[in-house]
Amino acid sequence: MAFGEEARICLISVLLGLSVLILPDIGTFDINFVSYFIFYAKYAFAIVIINGITSYVYKDCAYQIALRSSMLGVAMGLGTILTFSDSSLRLFGWYLAFLSFFHWSEYFTMAVVNRPHLLLESFLLDHSKEYHMAAAASVAEFLVEWYLFPCCGFESNSYLFSAQLVKNAFSVKPRFHIHDLKLPSWISVIGLMMVVGGEILRKGAMITAKTNFNHYVQHVKHDGHQLVTCGVYRWMRHPSYVGWFYWSIGTQVMLCNPICLVGYCYASWSFFKQRIEHEEMTLLSFFGDDYVAYQDCVGTGIPFINGYRVAL
Repeated sequence: MAFGEEARICLISVLLGLSVLILPDIGTFDINFVSYFIFYAKYAFAIVIINGITSYVYKDCAYQIALRSSMLGVAMGLGTILTFSDSSLRLFGWYLAFLSFFHWSEYFTMAVVNRPHLLLESFLLDHSKEYHMAAAASVAEFLVEWYLFPCCGFESNSYLFSAQLVKNAFSVKPRFHIHDLKLPSWISVIGLMMVVGGEILRKGAMITAKTNFNHYVQHVKHDGHQLVTCGVYRWMRHPSYVGWFYWSIGTQVMLCNPICLVGYCYASWSFFKQRIEHEEMTLLSFFGDDYVAYQDCVGTGIPFINGYRVAL
């Protein structure tokens, strides 16, 4: 694995963004306007300072990498702060932290194991308009339902990493009640496991495939492009898609978003069905009978998606 310049910039910058976690008392909340103002003022000031540092140290493309990585680090930091705060937005903290980590780790993994195919777009922040709309709908549903079904709100004036808040961050209700919809429960823990499992599977697929992986469907076979059937590819033909499929659905289970859960299931399944069929048309043209034999032995990994098959 080549730890090149892009990977170093990406790692250093995300750590710079995560430095918001060391701001004094940034995880402290009181039920008054002044405390809210102080919290967000500190956070805004930190963002300005971090952006100033990255713009001073890095230029041109390096700055673009550093800017995205540091801001994703800031978002991860905010998610962590919410997770370990006494706020009723703890589930949103989980979501923000894992969403930010997903986009950052997409670029970082490519930078480490697949540098020839590394692009600024490898962050997947500009994936598609539909992706942005889905993310916005997810946040909107969470906040609306959080407002309509108020739970405990802000409980105390405790510091971010106090023992009680570490305990509260992942404490779950043994019984589900509609008024606790947006508090951690066994449902959200299931979603959390789906998110973590999907993330691990996708990154495992990227690491296994190395330079044979690409974020975009390839229509021309490049020199050295091989059919990967080892590692996680022994169990499913498209582990990176399977990981992303369950990751995306898991985010909505984790947030306890019933409406978006239905929408994400349909949209994700439809997207990957079309994507897999498109990609397998090119893979069949690249690898011929070898890929047909692979199809006969290994499934796609996503229920009710068979991929593109050659009619005999």
